Amino acid sequence: MHTNGRQRAVLATWLLIIGFAAAMFLVRSPVVPSASGTTATAIPAPTVDEPSSGRPKPETAVLAGGCFWGVQGVFQHVKGVSSATSGYAGGDAASANYETVSSGTTGHAESVRITYDPTQISYGQLLRVFFAVALDPTELNAQGPDVGTQYRSVIFAQDDTQRNIANAYIAQLNGAGVFPAPIVTTVSSGQFFPAEGYHQNFFDLHPNNPYIVANDLPKVNALRSDFPELYKD
Repeated sequence: MHTNGRQRAVLATWLLIIGFAAAMFLVRSPVVPSASGTTATAIPAPTVDEPSSGRPKPETAVLAGGCFWGVQGVFQHVKGVSSATSGYAGGDAASANYETVSSGTTGHAESVRITYDPTQISYGQLLRVFFAVALDPTELNAQGPDVGTQYRSVIFAQDDTQRNIANAYIAQLNGAGVFPAPIVTTVSSGQFFPAEGYHQNFFDLHPNNPYIVANDLPKVNALRSDFPELYKD
């Protein structure tokens, strides 16, 4: 399990079985549900978004939605994104390391820093992908098998424009009743600290890892199937 050391997941026989079953499902299923169980195409585009011009280039977004392996993997395959880095946000520099953050006592959330070109993809479009395929925004302090405040969902707004867009989009989705329960994702601020090297690019470097197959491959497949105009290899 991701909790208490994800490295052990490779040795867990039952996860191997789950991973194989998930892979078979993805091969056979033409529509891949999002992490929340809601098909991504049911999630509307934001009505409030940033302009396509007059913004700094490139821009940065920081999003937390459970294990950073999967969130990074999703956004590394989004057009207009030049880089996605796994890390920690919401706590201080001294405690920004995996072993300490995994205690759930540091205030950090596993996060991903996304560098993107606002002339190719807007902040609101990034949030649509985030809510549609990267996480279940109705889970409090947890995502899938991972439980703890370090796995909470947070949008770390980098300026007032991002904060306004994020708050408006959450209100829009809640008002439309898109999800079966209220969104618990919060909008906050906090410094980002990159994670250890062995966490970077984990999705692409370890595609057969049982945790990746069972939990994160469905997210990237949902991105590919439901947002083909945004997907890149």
